[in-house]
Amino acid sequence: MRNIRWNIVFYTFLGFAALGGIIVLMNLIASKDEEQLCTTLRVTIEGKETFIDQDDISKMINNQFGTVVNKKLKDIKYEQIENAIEKLPYVSRAEVHADVDGVLQVRVQQREVVLRIISRDGRDYYVDREGNKVPVTLKYVPHVLVANGNIQEGYSKALEPIGSSTVKDLMKVVDRVVGDPLWENQIVQMYVNDQRDIELIPRVGSEVLLIGSADSLDDKLRRLEIYYKNILPKVGNEAYEKVNVKYGGQIICERKSGWYMDSLQMKINMRN
Repeated sequence: MRNIRWNIVFYTFLGFAALGGIIVLMNLIASKDEEQLCTTLRVTIEGKETFIDQDDISKMINNQFGTVVNKKLKDIKYEQIENAIEKLPYVSRAEVHADVDGVLQVRVQQREVVLRIISRDGRDYYVDREGNKVPVTLKYVPHVLVANGNIQEGYSKALEPIGSSTVKDLMKVVDRVVGDPLWENQIVQMYVNDQRDIELIPRVGSEVLLIGSADSLDDKLRRLEIYYKNILPKVGNEAYEKVNVKYGGQIICERKSGWYMDSLQMKINMRN
């Protein structure tokens, strides 16, 4: 008995006792989880749009999967609920899980639309940042650029990717001007004319800003900025009907009574 190291025996016994306690506690927790009921359905909508709200998601879940409150958590189909929510055209991502208090947490990320298209035949739709078509709803009208005119690409189904070069060019313009301190405030609409050239409709002034396609867009906007800074202050807001920067190295200004052919139709010296 003298050779027995009682401190080792004590700590070994204590370790086994602790391990047994942990196993019993885990079994109790697992048993509780098996019987835990959903106490509350809590929906969080993320994103700056308001196409959908908490009530829309709650009703959809209860209609498709039955009332979840007071249902056992183990019987709730989390993945199926996520997939159903993500099929909504206004949703980009959904996450569903239950917390330790039995609250079913549903987090929904909305799509962000950046452009509204009104096609030649009068069909309209939104385009999100990923280039997918999103249906129009009367419930919510986001503040985004609108493009109309000779746009042939229509709408057939939700989340269909845009396909035509015209709409892709319109999206390039949106990507360039949104967030720009000058152009985001100044450009209020885009129009595609019969030659399929893009015209920008400004907030200030009555002239149309003709850019053609979205090729060399930065250079075209730079020439328009020269117009606003160096030409417009001298002639006033009502002098011209159209300002054309479609052609490389030129600013062509057209009076309402015809072409103005002096230095305003000019080669832009790159040093300026």
